[in-house]
Amino acid sequence: MPSSTAAISLDPQQAQEQSADLTILGAGAWGTALASLVVKNDHTVCLWSRRGSLSLAEAVKDAHVILSAISMKGVSGVVEQLKALDIPADTILVTATKGLDPETTRTPSQIIQAAFPENPVVVLSGPNLSKEIEQELPAATVAASDRPEAAEVLQYLFSSDTFRVYSSPDPLGAELGGTLKNVIAIAVGVCEGLNLGSNARSALITRAIPEVIRIGTHLGGQAETFLGLSGLGDMLATCTSPLSRNYRVGYGLSQGKDLKQILADLGSTAEGVNTTEVLVTIANREEIPAPIARQVYRLLKGTITANEAVEALMARELKPESCDLL
Repeated sequence: MPSSTAAISLDPQQAQEQSADLTILGAGAWGTALASLVVKNDHTVCLWSRRGSLSLAEAVKDAHVILSAISMKGVSGVVEQLKALDIPADTILVTATKGLDPETTRTPSQIIQAAFPENPVVVLSGPNLSKEIEQELPAATVAASDRPEAAEVLQYLFSSDTFRVYSSPDPLGAELGGTLKNVIAIAVGVCEGLNLGSNARSALITRAIPEVIRIGTHLGGQAETFLGLSGLGDMLATCTSPLSRNYRVGYGLSQGKDLKQILADLGSTAEGVNTTEVLVTIANREEIPAPIARQVYRLLKGTITANEAVEALMARELKPESCDLL
């Protein structure tokens, strides 16, 4: 359900010229990195964790912006808690979570907007590895919303000399790009772990692009969004860096390691594991071709080996490249 056109609690000029109050939900690596960006711009930030002593009600009180950086499994529960707090309709709600809900197959922004139909909702997504953000290395991201003024507020709150924020009118596309690429990152991690070479890695990433666009546009995103920072840009960052947790999952599987042990060793969430399962559910329901995602799903379920997954992709029916490109 689209948000209303009511006024927002903080307009772009205010975000640029005065200090704003933000609450970031989730004190993990990503939430902490985002908090550091906002503090750098002299805004007031409250970083909330479910394990901390501060209540959710206290954390979000008087916040102009509430940003969720919690893992997908916690989104629905936290949104339900927020609903009980009577959040003002002019508060900007932001999601920086990349995943799909296993029960409803919805994205975080869809869950938030359904619970808060009057509030402006913004998706923050891009090629942003948290460790590099913390090191203040140059990066860019996208603030996407059907409320352009809300996206512009996020631009001013987070942009700095090391972090550039672009705006987009396609929140669902931006969100799906960041979500679906995690599945591809697992596949690329497998490719690297098997030492299949640069040719194979390049072919895999290139063939993944039309698969992600096909799925994403079917679900309501705009094709061009998947070729931008929140789509192709995020895919390249996640698929080419060992800092990526999803890449490391694929790499570990290629070495014959047990999935549970890989996830335990990571010590943090690899959203691509859950996303793969939900994505295949959607692909089956909507009859969307998703050959790479299906092989990743079988590998995660332990029904095939990494080598068998590669063989299955290489043995697919021959066809023109253009048949499933844009």
